[in-house]
Formats: sequence, structure tokens, C-alpha cells
Amino acid sequence: MAVADPKPHSEPKVWNFFKLPFRHSGSGASTTSSSANLHHHHNPNNPHNLPLEGSTSHTPNSVSSVARSFLPRRRRLKLDPSNKLYFPYEPGKQVRSAIRIKNTSKSYVAFKFQTTAPKSCFMRPPGAILAPGESIIATVFKFVELPENNEKPEKTGLKFKIMSLKVKGLIDYVPELFDEQKDQVAVEQILRVVFLDPERPTPALEKLNRQLADADAALEARKKPAEDTGPKIIGEGLVIDEWKERRERYLAKQQGEVVVDSV
Repeated sequence: MAVADPKPHSEPKVWNFFKLPFRHSGSGASTTSSSANLHHHHNPNNPHNLPLEGSTSHTPNSVSSVARSFLPRRRRLKLDPSNKLYFPYEPGKQVRSAIRIKNTSKSYVAFKFQTTAPKSCFMRPPGAILAPGESIIATVFKFVELPENNEKPEKTGLKFKIMSLKVKGLIDYVPELFDEQKDQVAVEQILRVVFLDPERPTPALEKLNRQLADADAALEARKKPAEDTGPKIIGEGLVIDEWKERRERYLAKQQGEVVVDSV
């Protein structure tokens, strides 16, 4: 009896069994990728191709805002000296320093002093509002304590901080402005204290004395009452002062009434 040959298609079935998962996974991945791309580019619910919620894409505006946050903030004030406060070293006395503060921005700016030793130091003025281009010489007072070993200290931990705040127009200065707008306050500079020998002339000491003299002159000028500009002069020496004329007529009338009563 002849033996029947095995079916020729039995072996291909075995190879098809191993090939199917790989072929199915590859086609599924490509199908998924294609459908994802198709959903991204042709989503009917998002015709303008806007970023979907939860996506990690960044718009140019968000990138630029992040980049701006790393840039240094532009200063509003120019200080002279720029990073130090010079004091004459006179133990047991109250000494003074001076610093010129100028508004270099195009808007009104308020500034404020802070110090690590508020009990032994005070500033005049402690703060103010400067118009664009306006400058002021601030005076800083400090009591110099007697050293333990009668030696001049090489370093001191005393520091001053100057802060600035952009304000809308010329308003009255109050320290609460900096508390109400904390997010807009900028630290302009932290000033380190340096002591100078008053008996030894140096360029820094000479500059300090000039600034103190200018500060004193400005203070005296502010104390003086405003000068009376007087009446307006029109034409060749013709003086028009209506208030003065009324006052003279009133006094003449009063004097006339007194003379009549005395008769």
C-alpha cells in the first residue's frame, strides 16, 4: 500500500505562525503613528491646529518671557559713589556720608534706603520721588562707636541698600509705596561702608567733603521761603497790582472815617 505524502502546506503554516505577530505589531505601530499624525494635523475639533491641553509645546511668547526673566534688570538710578559709602573715622562722634542719586529712566521713580543698623544710622531724606533726569544728594548719618583696642576696624558688616520703584507721576512719597507694590521693587545697589582717615587727604575724602557741602547748600535753599516775584511790570514801568490798589483804597477809606468821627 502506498503511503500518502504529507500535505505540502503544513510547513508554511508554522512560519506564518511566527511571522504574524511581528507583521501585526509593525503594521499596528505604523497605523497608530499615522492615526496620531492624522489626528494632530486634521483634528476636526481643532481646525486652527492650536496646542491641546496637556501638550508640552511652547509658544514663542512663552519662550521669550522665560528668556527675559534671565536678563539683568535695567537700573533706574545712577549712584555716585556707585557701590560704597565713605565715612570719616572719628570714634565716639556722629559722622556723615553723602551719595548722589540720579533718575536715569524716562519715568518718575521712588527710592528708599535700608540699613542693617537702623538704631545707629539714619538717612536724610530716607526716600523721595525723582522726576526723569532729576538728581539729589542724600546724607547718611552714623554714630561711630569706640573700638575695643583703639584700632581702626579693617572691615565692617554695616551695609546700606537702595531700592527703586516706578511710580505714576509726581505723587507724595510714603514708605508704604514699597509695601503695596513689592513685585515691582528693584534693588539698585547694596552699599558697603568704608572708613576714611580725616587727617589724611585722599581723593575720596575730598569728594565726600564736596558732596556734603552741596547737600548742606541744597538743604538751606529748601528752608528759605519762596521769593516773592512781585507785581507784573507792563510797558514802560507801569505797575499793575490790583490787590495793592484795593488795599490802599480800603485803608484810605478807613482813615477818612476815623478823621470824621474825631471832629
